[in-house]
Amino acid sequence: MNLFELTKTLINIPSISEDEQAVGFFLRDYLESLGWTVELQPVSENQNNVIAYLNDTPRVFFSTHIDTVPPFIEAGEDEEKIYGRGACDAKGLVASQIFAAEELRKQNINDIGLLFTVDEEQGSSGARMANKHSIAAKCEYLINGEPTDNDLAVGSKGSLRLMVRTKGTAAHSAYPEMGESAIEKLLDILQDVRQIEFPNDDFFGETTNNIGLINGGLKTNVIAPNAEAGLHIRLTTDDKPILEILEKAIDGRGEIEILSVALPVKMLTVEGFRQKVVRFTTDIPHLSNWGTPLLLGAGSILAAHTKDEFVPKKELQEAVGLYVNLVKKLLADASEI
Repeated sequence: MNLFELTKTLINIPSISEDEQAVGFFLRDYLESLGWTVELQPVSENQNNVIAYLNDTPRVFFSTHIDTVPPFIEAGEDEEKIYGRGACDAKGLVASQIFAAEELRKQNINDIGLLFTVDEEQGSSGARMANKHSIAAKCEYLINGEPTDNDLAVGSKGSLRLMVRTKGTAAHSAYPEMGESAIEKLLDILQDVRQIEFPNDDFFGETTNNIGLINGGLKTNVIAPNAEAGLHIRLTTDDKPILEILEKAIDGRGEIEILSVALPVKMLTVEGFRQKVVRFTTDIPHLSNWGTPLLLGAGSILAAHTKDEFVPKKELQEAVGLYVNLVKKLLADASEI
């Protein structure tokens, strides 16, 4: 398969988070057919990280994730773009990293590996498990793939996912004074949360908050005994001051359950590459044992998670060359130290 065919093949294997088994099996078989040593690292019953290498000294690993957000969207294409779920986030990047690794092999550069993780779109359980793998100690540089428009990201924001839950007392809605509405309590909390001015950072930028989920109640004729809201905060600081601000705003009216935390990360800068800070979070905070992190990939984050997700074919091809040049520069620079 060529680069575009591999991208479309990967897209057409559904792999919504928690159901990545099939795409993991495909990558195992495909990479073994190319001569790679491949290991499936179990994460859950239907989830396996894919770890591949060529020799016993893999100093640089390419890495990205193989899960996608819902819903599954099959691949399509025109002259300039490949469409479908995962086109840019991140199956196109899987394909470009494999092709870059194969090009490096042709140039007799074999101290490389591939790490493809599960569950990045939810809690990065795949990355957390990969961080325990013994091969991580051999890795000097980890080149992670996310859609950065082929710019080298020198920083990425962190992520704080949490639920705010409230409790009330059920009653007949014709007699609201006999109960206490958990929904109204939650709405009051969320109104106060929306007024918070979170701390920002000169390097990472603005701390932002998305109220992404609201659930609660039983029926329209019942005073709601429970309610909850899911928040996703893009961190530019440590999570502790953010949680303190939230707890002060909630003021005992509800409870916080933390789902996941990833702190903001500064990454290696390399001359000769366009550079920028990105607002999203990656697996990198959970791969601390895998050497010095870098972040680069084809496509735009603005197209990710949309119904018309796509990756430009030209950028996929460019990414292969950028990955190859990046590895060669990293290894050359390391040899000079």
